Amino acid sequence: MPDVPDTTHVDTLLHWMHDRSFVVLTGAGISTSSGIPDYRDSEGVRRGRQPMMFQEFLNAPEARRRYWARAMLGWPHVRAAQPNPAHEAIARLQQHDLISGVITQNVDTLHDQAGSHDVVELHGSLHWVLCLDCRQRTERDIIQLALVEQNPYLAGVDAVQAPDGDTLLDPAFEERFQVPHCPHCGGERMKPDVVFFGENVAPPTAAKAMQRVEEAQGLLVVGSSLMAFSAFRLCRAISDQGKPLIAINLGKTRADDLLDLKLEASCEVLLPALVERLLEA
Repeated sequence: MPDVPDTTHVDTLLHWMHDRSFVVLTGAGISTSSGIPDYRDSEGVRRGRQPMMFQEFLNAPEARRRYWARAMLGWPHVRAAQPNPAHEAIARLQQHDLISGVITQNVDTLHDQAGSHDVVELHGSLHWVLCLDCRQRTERDIIQLALVEQNPYLAGVDAVQAPDGDTLLDPAFEERFQVPHCPHCGGERMKPDVVFFGENVAPPTAAKAMQRVEEAQGLLVVGSSLMAFSAFRLCRAISDQGKPLIAINLGKTRADDLLDLKLEASCEVLLPALVERLLEA
Protein backbone atom coordinates (compact mmCIF):
# COMPACT_ATOMS: atom_id res chain seq x y z
CA MET A 1 0.00 0.00 0.00
CA PRO A 2 1.53 3.34 -1.00
CA ASP A 3 2.31 5.87 1.69
CA VAL A 4 2.10 8.84 -0.70
CA PRO A 5 -1.42 10.12 -1.45
CA ASP A 6 -2.75 10.52 -4.97
CA THR A 7 -2.70 14.30 -5.47
CA THR A 8 -5.68 14.09 -7.83
CA HIS A 9 -7.73 12.46 -5.07
CA VAL A 10 -6.66 15.11 -2.58
CA ASP A 11 -7.48 17.93 -5.03
CA THR A 12 -10.90 16.43 -5.75
CA LEU A 13 -11.75 16.08 -2.06
CA LEU A 14 -10.53 19.58 -1.40
CA HIS A 15 -12.80 20.90 -4.13
CA TRP A 16 -15.85 19.26 -2.59
CA MET A 17 -15.07 19.95 1.08
CA HIS A 18 -13.66 23.47 0.94
CA ASP A 19 -16.20 25.88 2.47
CA ARG A 20 -18.65 23.03 3.16
CA SER A 21 -19.24 21.53 6.60
CA PHE A 22 -19.38 17.76 6.12
CA VAL A 23 -20.31 15.20 8.73
CA VAL A 24 -18.10 12.07 8.64
CA LEU A 25 -19.49 8.52 8.83
CA THR A 26 -16.95 5.75 9.43
CA GLY A 27 -17.03 1.97 9.26
CA ALA A 28 -14.79 -1.00 9.89
CA GLY A 29 -12.42 -0.11 7.06
CA ILE A 30 -10.97 2.79 9.03
CA SER A 31 -9.84 0.47 11.85
CA THR A 32 -8.31 -2.40 9.89
CA SER A 33 -4.86 -0.81 9.92
CA SER A 34 -5.22 -0.60 13.72
CA GLY A 35 -5.39 -4.40 13.68
CA ILE A 36 -9.16 -4.86 14.00
CA PRO A 37 -10.58 -7.16 11.28
CA ASP A 38 -13.54 -6.03 9.18
CA TYR A 39 -16.70 -7.98 8.35
CA ARG A 40 -16.79 -7.77 4.56
CA ASP A 41 -14.59 -8.12 1.50
CA SER A 42 -14.25 -5.61 -1.34
CA GLU A 43 -17.52 -6.87 -2.86
CA GLY A 44 -19.42 -6.26 0.36
CA VAL A 45 -19.74 -9.99 1.07
CA ARG A 46 -19.50 -11.00 4.72
CA ARG A 47 -16.40 -13.00 5.62
CA GLY A 48 -16.47 -16.25 7.60
CA ARG A 49 -19.31 -17.53 9.74
CA GLN A 50 -22.57 -15.81 10.53
CA PRO A 51 -22.31 -13.44 13.51
CA MET A 52 -24.18 -13.98 16.76
CA MET A 53 -27.82 -12.90 16.40
CA PHE A 54 -29.48 -10.95 19.19
CA GLN A 55 -32.40 -13.34 19.74
CA GLU A 56 -30.02 -16.29 19.93
CA PHE A 57 -27.88 -14.49 22.51
CA LEU A 58 -30.96 -13.44 24.48
CA ASN A 59 -32.66 -16.84 24.62
CA ALA A 60 -29.90 -19.45 24.68
CA PRO A 61 -27.51 -19.81 27.64
CA GLU A 62 -25.15 -21.87 25.47
CA ALA A 63 -24.99 -18.99 22.96
CA ARG A 64 -23.99 -16.56 25.71
CA ARG A 65 -21.37 -19.05 26.90
CA ARG A 66 -20.02 -19.32 23.35
CA TYR A 67 -19.96 -15.55 22.91
CA TRP A 68 -18.18 -14.78 26.17
CA ALA A 69 -15.58 -17.53 25.79
CA ARG A 70 -14.54 -16.07 22.46
CA ALA A 71 -14.84 -12.48 23.64
CA MET A 72 -12.62 -13.13 26.66
CA LEU A 73 -9.79 -13.97 24.28
CA GLY A 74 -10.64 -11.20 21.83
CA TRP A 75 -10.94 -8.30 24.27
CA PRO A 76 -7.21 -7.80 25.00
CA HIS A 77 -6.61 -7.29 21.28
CA VAL A 78 -9.36 -4.65 21.01
CA ARG A 79 -8.25 -3.02 24.26
CA ALA A 80 -4.69 -2.66 22.97
CA ALA A 81 -5.66 -1.23 19.55
CA GLN A 82 -4.45 2.29 18.87
CA PRO A 83 -5.86 5.00 16.59
CA ASN A 84 -4.20 5.18 13.19
CA PRO A 85 -3.52 8.26 11.02
CA ALA A 86 -7.08 8.21 9.61
CA HIS A 87 -8.64 8.47 13.09
CA GLU A 88 -6.16 11.20 13.98
CA ALA A 89 -6.87 13.12 10.78
CA ILE A 90 -10.62 13.10 11.47
CA ALA A 91 -9.97 14.35 15.00
CA ARG A 92 -7.88 17.21 13.58
CA LEU A 93 -10.61 18.09 11.10
CA GLN A 94 -13.09 18.31 13.96
CA GLN A 95 -10.72 20.28 16.20
CA HIS A 96 -10.30 22.88 13.45
CA ASP A 97 -14.06 23.02 12.75
CA LEU A 98 -13.49 21.63 9.25
CA ILE A 99 -16.19 18.99 9.75
CA SER A 100 -19.44 19.23 11.70
CA GLY A 101 -19.22 15.91 13.54
CA VAL A 102 -18.40 12.22 13.54
CA ILE A 103 -20.74 9.23 13.32
CA THR A 104 -19.28 5.74 13.51
CA GLN A 105 -20.50 2.18 13.04
CA ASN A 106 -17.44 0.96 14.95
CA VAL A 107 -17.50 -0.20 18.56
CA ASP A 108 -13.76 0.21 19.27
CA THR A 109 -13.78 3.84 20.62
CA LEU A 110 -10.70 4.65 18.50
CA HIS A 111 -12.22 7.97 17.43
CA ASP A 112 -12.49 9.04 21.05
CA GLN A 113 -8.95 7.89 21.73
CA ALA A 114 -7.74 9.94 18.75
CA GLY A 115 -9.34 13.09 20.18
CA SER A 116 -12.71 13.31 18.44
CA HIS A 117 -15.55 14.48 20.68
CA ASP A 118 -19.29 13.88 20.90
CA VAL A 119 -18.98 10.91 18.54
CA VAL A 120 -22.30 9.28 17.66
CA GLU A 121 -21.66 5.54 18.15
CA LEU A 122 -24.42 3.97 16.08
CA HIS A 123 -23.68 0.46 17.32
CA GLY A 124 -22.46 1.17 20.85
CA SER A 125 -19.11 0.41 22.48
CA LEU A 126 -17.32 -2.79 23.44
CA HIS A 127 -15.80 -0.90 26.37
CA TRP A 128 -19.07 -1.28 28.31
CA VAL A 129 -21.21 -4.27 29.30
CA LEU A 130 -24.96 -4.06 29.90
CA CYS A 131 -26.96 -6.30 32.22
CA LEU A 132 -30.19 -7.24 30.46
CA ASP A 133 -31.89 -7.86 33.82
CA CYS A 134 -31.15 -4.73 35.87
CA ARG A 135 -30.00 -2.50 32.92
CA GLN A 136 -26.86 -1.38 34.78
CA ARG A 137 -23.65 -0.84 32.80
CA THR A 138 -20.19 -2.03 33.87
CA GLU A 139 -16.78 -1.28 32.40
CA ARG A 140 -15.58 -4.11 30.19
CA ASP A 141 -12.22 -4.23 31.95
CA ILE A 142 -13.99 -5.13 35.21
CA ILE A 143 -15.88 -7.96 33.53
CA GLN A 144 -12.66 -9.16 31.91
CA LEU A 145 -10.97 -9.52 35.30
CA ALA A 146 -13.83 -11.73 36.48
CA LEU A 147 -13.73 -13.81 33.30
CA VAL A 148 -10.00 -14.45 33.60
CA GLU A 149 -10.33 -15.38 37.27
CA GLN A 150 -13.25 -17.77 36.64
CA ASN A 151 -11.76 -19.41 33.53
CA PRO A 152 -8.04 -19.94 34.17
CA TYR A 153 -7.99 -22.94 31.81
CA LEU A 154 -8.12 -20.49 28.86
CA ALA A 155 -4.91 -18.73 29.91
CA GLY A 156 -2.46 -18.91 27.05
CA VAL A 157 -4.97 -20.23 24.51
CA ASP A 158 -4.28 -18.66 21.12
CA ALA A 159 -7.35 -17.80 19.03
CA VAL A 160 -7.59 -16.11 15.64
CA GLN A 161 -9.04 -12.61 15.87
CA ALA A 162 -12.40 -11.87 14.24
CA PRO A 163 -14.38 -8.62 13.90
CA ASP A 164 -15.58 -6.69 16.94
CA GLY A 165 -13.53 -8.55 19.53
CA ASP A 166 -14.73 -11.99 18.51
CA THR A 167 -12.34 -14.91 17.95
CA LEU A 168 -12.32 -18.24 16.13
CA LEU A 169 -12.19 -20.64 19.08
CA ASP A 170 -12.42 -24.43 19.06
CA PRO A 171 -15.86 -25.32 20.51
CA ALA A 172 -14.14 -27.78 22.88
CA PHE A 173 -12.92 -24.79 24.88
CA GLU A 174 -16.46 -23.48 25.38
CA GLU A 175 -18.09 -26.38 27.22
CA ARG A 176 -16.97 -25.54 30.76
CA PHE A 177 -16.74 -21.79 30.37
CA GLN A 178 -18.18 -19.72 33.24
CA VAL A 179 -20.18 -16.76 31.95
CA PRO A 180 -19.91 -13.40 33.72
CA HIS A 181 -22.41 -12.40 36.37
CA CYS A 182 -23.65 -8.85 36.82
CA PRO A 183 -21.77 -7.17 39.69
CA HIS A 184 -24.95 -5.19 40.47
CA CYS A 185 -27.69 -7.85 40.56
CA GLY A 186 -25.91 -11.17 40.04
CA GLY A 187 -27.77 -11.88 36.80
CA GLU A 188 -26.26 -14.01 34.04
CA ARG A 189 -27.64 -12.11 31.05
CA MET A 190 -24.67 -9.82 30.53
CA LYS A 191 -24.26 -8.38 27.03
CA PRO A 192 -21.64 -6.06 25.53
CA ASP A 193 -23.26 -2.65 25.14
CA VAL A 194 -23.30 -2.95 21.36
CA VAL A 195 -25.99 -3.52 18.74
CA PHE A 196 -26.01 -7.18 17.73
CA PHE A 197 -27.14 -8.40 14.33
CA GLY A 198 -30.93 -8.60 14.47
CA GLU A 199 -31.11 -5.80 17.04
CA ASN A 200 -32.18 -2.21 16.35
CA VAL A 201 -30.11 0.89 16.96
CA ALA A 202 -31.43 2.72 20.03
CA PRO A 203 -33.99 5.32 18.84
CA PRO A 204 -32.22 8.27 20.57
CA THR A 205 -28.94 7.30 18.89
CA ALA A 206 -30.58 6.93 15.47
CA ALA A 207 -32.29 10.29 15.92
CA LYS A 208 -29.04 12.00 16.92
CA ALA A 209 -27.25 10.61 13.87
CA MET A 210 -30.03 11.77 11.57
CA GLN A 211 -29.96 15.22 13.14
CA ARG A 212 -26.22 15.45 12.41
CA VAL A 213 -26.92 14.60 8.78
CA GLU A 214 -29.75 17.11 8.49
CA GLU A 215 -27.56 19.88 9.93
CA ALA A 216 -24.52 19.08 7.76
CA GLN A 217 -23.78 20.38 4.29
CA GLY A 218 -22.52 17.02 3.07
CA LEU A 219 -21.64 13.49 4.18
CA LEU A 220 -18.20 11.88 3.88
CA VAL A 221 -18.22 8.08 4.27
CA VAL A 222 -14.90 6.52 5.28
CA GLY A 223 -14.20 2.79 5.23
CA SER A 224 -17.75 1.43 5.07
CA SER A 225 -19.57 -0.84 2.65
CA LEU A 226 -22.79 0.69 4.04
CA MET A 227 -24.46 -2.73 4.01
CA ALA A 228 -25.94 -2.07 7.46
CA PHE A 229 -29.20 -0.15 7.05
CA SER A 230 -28.41 2.08 10.05
CA ALA A 231 -25.63 3.66 7.97
CA PHE A 232 -27.21 3.40 4.52
CA ARG A 233 -30.30 5.33 5.64
CA LEU A 234 -28.07 8.31 6.50
CA CYS A 235 -26.64 8.27 2.98
CA ARG A 236 -30.11 8.08 1.49
CA ALA A 237 -31.20 11.02 3.66
CA ILE A 238 -28.30 13.25 2.62
CA SER A 239 -28.92 12.38 -1.03
CA ASP A 240 -32.64 13.15 -0.69
CA GLN A 241 -31.68 16.54 0.73
CA GLY A 242 -29.63 17.29 -2.41
CA LYS A 243 -26.36 17.50 -0.47
CA PRO A 244 -23.09 15.93 -1.63
CA LEU A 245 -22.35 12.33 -0.65
CA ILE A 246 -18.72 11.19 -0.92
CA ALA A 247 -17.08 7.87 -0.03
CA ILE A 248 -13.49 6.84 0.58
CA ASN A 249 -13.71 3.07 0.48
CA LEU A 250 -11.75 0.17 -0.96
CA GLY A 251 -14.54 -1.74 -2.66
CA LYS A 252 -18.26 -1.80 -3.29
CA THR A 253 -20.75 0.09 -1.16
CA ARG A 254 -24.51 -0.21 -0.89
CA ALA A 255 -24.80 3.48 -1.79
CA ASP A 256 -22.71 3.41 -4.98
CA ASP A 257 -25.69 4.60 -7.03
CA LEU A 258 -26.18 7.60 -4.71
CA LEU A 259 -22.58 8.77 -4.46
CA ASP A 260 -21.46 12.06 -5.99
CA LEU A 261 -17.85 10.95 -5.66
CA LYS A 262 -16.13 7.70 -4.73
CA LEU A 263 -12.40 7.38 -4.07
CA GLU A 264 -10.98 3.86 -3.83
CA ALA A 265 -7.99 4.86 -1.74
CA SER A 266 -6.31 4.23 1.60
CA CYS A 267 -8.04 6.45 4.13
CA GLU A 268 -5.01 6.49 6.46
CA VAL A 269 -2.98 8.01 3.60
CA LEU A 270 -5.59 10.23 1.96
CA LEU A 271 -7.16 11.84 5.05
CA PRO A 272 -3.94 13.20 6.62
CA ALA A 273 -3.07 14.79 3.25
CA LEU A 274 -6.55 16.32 3.06
CA VAL A 275 -6.12 17.82 6.53
CA GLU A 276 -2.89 19.52 5.55
CA ARG A 277 -4.42 20.96 2.40
CA LEU A 278 -7.54 22.20 4.20
CA LEU A 279 -5.45 23.85 6.90
CA GLU A 280 -3.46 25.63 4.21
CA ALA A 281 -6.59 26.82 2.38
